[in-house]
Amino acid sequence: MRLLRRHPEPASGRVPRRPISLAPLTVLELSPPELVACAAEAGYDGVGLRLIRATEEEPLRPTIGRTPMIRETRRRLDESGLFVLDIEVLRLRPDTVVRDDFGSFLETGAYLGATQVLVTGNDPDHSRLADNLAELSSFAAEFGLIPNLEPMPWTDVGDLADAASIVRRCTGREVGILVDAIHYDRALATTADLAALSTEWIRYVQICDGLLPRPTSIDELRFQGRNARLFPGEGGIDIVAMLRALPPVPVSIEAPIQWRAPAGVRARAALRAARRVISIADSGPLPLSA
Repeated sequence: MRLLRRHPEPASGRVPRRPISLAPLTVLELSPPELVACAAEAGYDGVGLRLIRATEEEPLRPTIGRTPMIRETRRRLDESGLFVLDIEVLRLRPDTVVRDDFGSFLETGAYLGATQVLVTGNDPDHSRLADNLAELSSFAAEFGLIPNLEPMPWTDVGDLADAASIVRRCTGREVGILVDAIHYDRALATTADLAALSTEWIRYVQICDGLLPRPTSIDELRFQGRNARLFPGEGGIDIVAMLRALPPVPVSIEAPIQWRAPAGVRARAALRAARRVISIADSGPLPLSA
């Protein structure tokens, strides 16, 4: 039986505390059960889990299906009380066959109690990409999951405008847009761009920080995005303004940094930094509904 996890309910009359999740890229050396243990010890509310590696340089782990590693992950989730915010990463390519390619991944995510799926757009034909995203939404709904398209400058969905155009075509489907602080900033997006998005599309947000000046090549953008971010509040991205322009949704900390400290030390430092930024953001006026 699938274990349902709910986000913490705020005390009556108080500003709700956003649930904060540890994204796998922050501590990529950890396996899913190790990540859950790390997040629980550090004080997170939830986790994201990478069930399909994003690059060939990442460890290849038995994370699809009810493998011993996945059953151990579920056990640690149950013991800790942490929820799974999202699972990653699905790539929509020109040759994607949604039901053939993604069924086992979605079934595994449902077993773990996830609610969101991180999706990247790797298809230059945005009409076909939108059709596949709409089909993925219908299929994922059978597992209680919602796909979220993340714009990244080195993919075929490079910015918020691309993502919004694609999601807008998925009429009547539950589909989200995942805003990642570093990609938002590197694409020169503004808070007005965020405010123009339908609030129904925003189900969670990823935060980190980044160095200035901004990288000027795709290779530099890709390297920094995957390896050399900063903790929230330690760089040049106005995360407070970004958060205030979006609905008060759960926050995932995705902050791979170049600091050779143990994963637990980095996870705790990232959480402290994120809490400071979120506290400032949430002390201001909340955005109006779209």
